[in-house]
Amino acid sequence: MNGIVKENPTFVLMLGMCPTLATTTSALNGMMMGLATMAVLICSNIVISLIKKLTPDMVHIPVYIVVIATLVTIVQFCLAAYLPDVNKSLGLFIPLIVVNCVILGRAESFAAKNTPLASACDGIGVGLGFTLGLTILGIFRELLGNGTVFNLRIIPEDFSMLVFILPPGAFLTLGFIIALINRVRNKE
Repeated sequence: MNGIVKENPTFVLMLGMCPTLATTTSALNGMMMGLATMAVLICSNIVISLIKKLTPDMVHIPVYIVVIATLVTIVQFCLAAYLPDVNKSLGLFIPLIVVNCVILGRAESFAAKNTPLASACDGIGVGLGFTLGLTILGIFRELLGNGTVFNLRIIPEDFSMLVFILPPGAFLTLGFIIALINRVRNKE
């Protein structure tokens, strides 16, 4: 649960900002990027937890990166085969999952010190938090910038504000959401 709310990678820890800001032009893109990252996170946590005693301390980071890169390649091949439109839409950002701080950070801080089951649960929790964060950001950006949510028209086309689909809109939307979350947390 910590990865979903208290230690949300997107809104609290502010990790993985490159895909967060670049791929959330729509709710679908945000959700799919989050799910792809979550799949890699869960699988890498399990594999790293299984090989932790076999990996010498001097090379554990390169080994983790190779494991993560292999899993990212598998995810990208699956997206290309089964969801080519999503793969095309997310483009370069799928391979960048390899260097996502969320994944390497969880591998180092949790998976390398815990059982495969606990590591899988950690991957699920943090992955859900990341996916939720990207989806929420995508919903707001798509709604304000395009007038749609998951491609369903909500606001008439005349009232949409293109800036929210553009890079500055990503920063503005993320800032407003983080401010709102901090406001709610400070009242508690």
